[in-house]
This record gives sequence, C-alpha cells and structure tokens, in this order.
Amino acid sequence: MSKSGTSYYSVLGICEQASPSEIREAYRRQALKWHPDRWMKNPNVSGEAKKRFQQIQEAYSVLSDKGKRKIYDAGLLGLLTDDDDEGFLNFMQEMVLMMQNVESKEGNSLEDLQGSLMDMMIEDERRIFGFEWDSSQNAKKRARFC
Repeated sequence: MSKSGTSYYSVLGICEQASPSEIREAYRRQALKWHPDRWMKNPNVSGEAKKRFQQIQEAYSVLSDKGKRKIYDAGLLGLLTDDDDEGFLNFMQEMVLMMQNVESKEGNSLEDLQGSLMDMMIEDERRIFGFEWDSSQNAKKRARFC
C-alpha cells in the first residue's frame, strides 16, 4: 500500500499481473495526466495534481523495481524504511524467493514469512523497550532486563 493506503497497482490503473512494459506505459500515461505543471493555471486542482503525481512516482518506483515489487506483493514493503540499506533489501528479496520456492514444495506461504518477520520485529522492540511478553496472560508486563 502507498502512504495514503491505496494499492500501487490501482494508483497506476493496472492489474497485479502487469508486465514491466505495461507498468511503464501506465506510469507515463498517469504522469502526463497528473503532472503539476499541467494544472498550474487551475489552483483548485493543482494541489490534488501534486498529491497524485507523488503517488504515481512512489508506485512506479516500487513496481518498476523487480525486487521491491516482489517484496511489495508479499506484503512486506512496510517493513522497509527510507533508511534501510541495500543489504537489507537484498536480504528481503532472497527471503521472498526462498519462500516462493519452498511454498510449492512444502505448502508454506509468504504469509508465514511475513508472520515470522513480524514476530522477530516485535521481539526486538520488546527487548529495546524492556518489556517482557507473557503469552499465557496475553498482556505486556514491565520487566527490566539486567
């Protein structure tokens, strides 16, 4: 999802199975339609045009990059931030590829990978903030680690 909560595919007006050339064509079409320079004379629409153009740029930057698109399709793009380095992106791409290979053989899914990664992130946050998770009571308890 984009920062506004809209699917990148719907921002560009394409289906999830779109080819790279279809993504490029849709991007060009939408970028021309919503380019802010085109709407400068109409102040009522210029703000909306700028917002949409930024969404189009964001969608294209993810969907045109094969690795980022796989991570986005797996629902894991939200785990990445602008500060993440190239190594983490490569790691995530490898994980998605491995899960796709394992899924066909053992029945595991990308949702399993996402759940595992979320569990790891929650565990890290728990340690950072000094909370201990008590799953039997399903509540967070304060406990400082020494």
